[in-house]
Amino acid sequence: MATSEPACPKCKDAGYYCLDVPISDPNFGHLITCDCRLEEKEARRNQELRKLSNLDAFDDKTFETFNPDIPGVRAAYTRCREYARNPQGWLFLYGQFGCGKTHLAAAIANEAINRDIQVIWTVVPDLLDHLRSTFGPSSEVAYDQRFETIRNTPLLILDDLGTESATPWAREKLFQIINHRYNLKLPTVITSNRDLDQMDPRIRSRLNDVVLCYPVLLKAGDFRALSVEQRYGSFRSFGR
Repeated sequence: MATSEPACPKCKDAGYYCLDVPISDPNFGHLITCDCRLEEKEARRNQELRKLSNLDAFDDKTFETFNPDIPGVRAAYTRCREYARNPQGWLFLYGQFGCGKTHLAAAIANEAINRDIQVIWTVVPDLLDHLRSTFGPSSEVAYDQRFETIRNTPLLILDDLGTESATPWAREKLFQIINHRYNLKLPTVITSNRDLDQMDPRIRSRLNDVVLCYPVLLKAGDFRALSVEQRYGSFRSFGR
């Protein structure tokens, strides 16, 4: 009976291989992880981040579907597009309900995924729920693993900062994540409709660091109050 050829000629689908070197070579007998196995691990990791981000519900929130012609959003739209091309430092998007912060944040996330940048996009209360869920007996992921994944992801986008439950545990976990990323200057996008003086003073001080954090005010009103023509422009949508 004929057998099919292995998909990977280097490791013969074993996932590991040994170098063909003399016994005196220090690498003799050492298992080396094959590129095909590394690609599988990377794909699984990206799938896990995508699941954690729950971005499927925001697939339509892109820069192409955002209407920058609505008064008060052009500058924010331009700055977010620039950031998405080269995520460096922090962006703090703020403004009232319905002005487009979530749409722009999700657009940055979707652009990052298209550019093969690992990203976690999450609403802050959902983030804390994800962490709490790791303490349950049915959790497949340990708390430490989930916490490290979140705070060290190459790009973290936190939507609706300030709407989380103000428990001591929630405040401390959120601060630990933000402070870690602040200390390491990891690319981070944060949106909020709260005034800075309503936030944890420790987080406020980091958002006020003009060297690292670029504040972006969206001056538009609630898009829900706009007419259909104003809201969508030329076949565009305008996010929440």
